[in-house]
Amino acid sequence: MRVLVTRPPHPGERTAKRLAEMGHEPIMLPLSAPAHDPDAAFAALANSDGPISVTSAEAIRVLTERPDDLAPHLSRPLFAVGDATADEARAAGFRDVTASTGDGADLAERIAQLDTARSDKTNLLYLAGFPRAETFETRAADLGLTVETVECYRMRRLDIPDQLLRELFSAHEPDAILFYSRRTAEDFFALKEIAANLDALIGVRLLCLSPAIADAIPPTLQGQSATPDSPDETALLSLL
Repeated sequence: MRVLVTRPPHPGERTAKRLAEMGHEPIMLPLSAPAHDPDAAFAALANSDGPISVTSAEAIRVLTERPDDLAPHLSRPLFAVGDATADEARAAGFRDVTASTGDGADLAERIAQLDTARSDKTNLLYLAGFPRAETFETRAADLGLTVETVECYRMRRLDIPDQLLRELFSAHEPDAILFYSRRTAEDFFALKEIAANLDALIGVRLLCLSPAIADAIPPTLQGQSATPDSPDETALLSLL
């Protein structure tokens, strides 16, 4: 199958490699790219000494830009959404990593079950991006966790030429499109060339990591969307 990958460049390349290994033909169309702010991340680390939480591997990539500054913090407990983010944290050198199996709300619940994040009323440092779904912060507040949120990267939209989209859907139409975030789905369907030619997507499978992302699919194409039982890439790719 020809599969359109809408993720940012770094994770998108990893997804493309997995697709190729599965025998599919990946087509890269990143709609956004991160702008890192390591100064904000390391200032927050320097002013805290408790557990760290991340809901995206992008936050870990911010930290790895300055390995010498990161080294003193690698023994701190780190809580991550999903195995992929946890693996990225371990690869960066973190030694005490705990992963949740679901979304940000699941991570907050996992943290609340453990004493580490709540001992001596220690603040939990959340290294976040913008924009983001605030499911982690909302659930953490509900559970009585004290969270300091520090934005250490921002996702910036990339300009997608209309001609590129016309060529893509006229000569090389994908069989499926992968959506990993609600904003990415919203941005994709807001593209002028896409919005004006939704009929070109009839028959294309729209695979979304979660129901919240699938809600961003236009009503006329909702019947072509699908979500996995669990919000992880392995489950998503199994839908192909």
